[in-house]
Amino acid sequence: MDTYITGQTIKNLREKKGLTQAELADKIGVSSKAVSKWETAKGLPDITFIETIADALSVSVMELMTGKAVVNQNIAANILRSKFYVCPLCGNVIRTVGGAVISCCGITLPPLEAEEADNEHDITMEKVEDEHFITVHHDMTKEHFISFIVHLTSDRAQFVKFYPEGNAETRLSLRGGGWLYFYCNRHGLMKKKV
Repeated sequence: MDTYITGQTIKNLREKKGLTQAELADKIGVSSKAVSKWETAKGLPDITFIETIADALSVSVMELMTGKAVVNQNIAANILRSKFYVCPLCGNVIRTVGGAVISCCGITLPPLEAEEADNEHDITMEKVEDEHFITVHHDMTKEHFISFIVHLTSDRAQFVKFYPEGNAETRLSLRGGGWLYFYCNRHGLMKKKV
């Protein structure tokens, strides 16, 4: 059976925080018996307690529910470590610098893995004044389209959102090399070295 939280997660986080079952129970307004039942998998906390439990254990709700700590490992700024997430329901595009736990429309989103651009997703770049005119040669129908393009360097990101039935073309300042990433709603994330 899938559950939204495990007793082992609550126990591990409680012990890490240095709390007894009674101390955790006092912080969230339940009996120590209730906490014991949760930790021994004889019961689950009511969903309305999840945020209160997370606050008492000094973790995010997502960390509590997944059992995985979210640790900021971005010691130095490097935009090239960006991760992209796309919601399959609403089309939201989320970019993070490094790993994160991202959720949209009630779904935990995995980071997209970029593949090298192929012949079906060819890009051309033409220098125009101090910018580059970039075209992704791809049909732009309601069913099959390029959603966005991003130029990443070690210190900047330029993001352009495309829409179905429009053109997959834009002008970008391609200073410092880097990578172009673009997302096809059917084939996923593609990349090309600049």
